[in-house]
Amino acid sequence: MEGITLTEKSSVIKSFNNNVVLVSYKGMETILFAKGIGFGKRMGDVIPENTVVEKIFNLQDKQNAKNFTTIIQDVDNSIVGLIEEVIYFISYELGEELSENIHVSLTDHISFAIKRLQRGEAIENPFLIETETLYKDEYSIAKKAAEKLEKAISIKIPEGEIGFIALYIHSARHKGTLSNTLQYNYIFKDVLNLIEKDMHIKVDKKSLDYARFITHVRFTIERITKEIPLNNDLLYIIKEKYPVAFNTAFKVGKLIERALKKAISEDEVAYLAMHLERFKRN
Repeated sequence: MEGITLTEKSSVIKSFNNNVVLVSYKGMETILFAKGIGFGKRMGDVIPENTVVEKIFNLQDKQNAKNFTTIIQDVDNSIVGLIEEVIYFISYELGEELSENIHVSLTDHISFAIKRLQRGEAIENPFLIETETLYKDEYSIAKKAAEKLEKAISIKIPEGEIGFIALYIHSARHKGTLSNTLQYNYIFKDVLNLIEKDMHIKVDKKSLDYARFITHVRFTIERITKEIPLNNDLLYIIKEKYPVAFNTAFKVGKLIERALKKAISEDEVAYLAMHLERFKRN
């Protein structure tokens, strides 16, 4: 792995473990990764210019830096160091930089989850199937990250928690906030409840039809949010041929409108109706 050379000296703020330190570098709080870089280091120690490290994460946003400092005061250094190594692993596996928010959000989330698991508390995730379906890459990497955590702390990480980690990864990849990601998952859940109640059916959440449907809803939400128009040449045929499915799709559209505070076209509704007709038949 190609190293990064520090172009000026840095001052240690905190050493989390032998391989991860928080320093002041170029006027910013910065996390450095390198084998042995944290060994024996204390606050105020100097890491000299030209030191070669594996990875640098800068906390450029002052609020993020402040929040991170607050969190690490209440979390064991070894846990913070472990979570930072997991974040480094995630970034490396994806081959891309992540939003700096993840150092605050994921550290806070995982440290609390570990405490809950140590107390024997169950972690329930109502969005697990949707997360696995919509964010396959993030979920796959979250599973690997969970294995690293399990090996380090000897606690089984349940699937529900893996799903939550995947959501944080997705949020960090797209420079968004977890609240947006969760909002969309709440929309999926509300949409499913409406469909099952209105059409008097039970949808198999592990079926291919369901996977196709929520993927379609995901892109529907993106189009509506970005105001990208969609043309459906089969609109009037679908309305005539599948009146029950179209009626429910219309209600789904209104639900999405209320959630996003943006209008949804009949063309979009017709595409939703086609998916609902598959549910009805199966």
